[in-house]
Amino acid sequence: MIKLTRSTVLEHPIDRVWAVLRDFNGHDRWHPAVAQSHLERGRPTDAVGCVRNFRLADGAQLREQLLELSDATATLRYCLLDTPVPLLNYVARIQLVPVTDGNLTFWEWSCQFDTLAGLADQMKDMVGKQIYEAGFAAVARLLDEQAASHHTKDRDS
Repeated sequence: MIKLTRSTVLEHPIDRVWAVLRDFNGHDRWHPAVAQSHLERGRPTDAVGCVRNFRLADGAQLREQLLELSDATATLRYCLLDTPVPLLNYVARIQLVPVTDGNLTFWEWSCQFDTLAGLADQMKDMVGKQIYEAGFAAVARLLDEQAASHHTKDRDS
């Protein structure tokens, strides 16, 4: 079993970061790898058990299921159901923690998975960089843009 953890600190309050991440089907609005996404069977985006079916920018189709979502702890867990890459038994966890010095947010994104022999380093690199680190940067950009837009509106009022 391979375990991988990446983390970052975002210069935004936890409630703003959590509002973006708790939308299990919202990743197509912020992650650069995700071209489009929909929830199967019309389930709510925060319903444990809901399945998001999405297409990546490269055309690959994936399905993931929400296993846990807690507003109290700003945590969610999900698993891969279908993927064209050899990430087997993949379960990921996102957890946010407030950093009170500066009203920042600590974001930890971790997973465990199996893969085919000889592919562990390649899969860890892909998940760590192309998914997690790219996601950190994309959410930071989105929140920076929202904050700038809000600041501009306040000035114009």
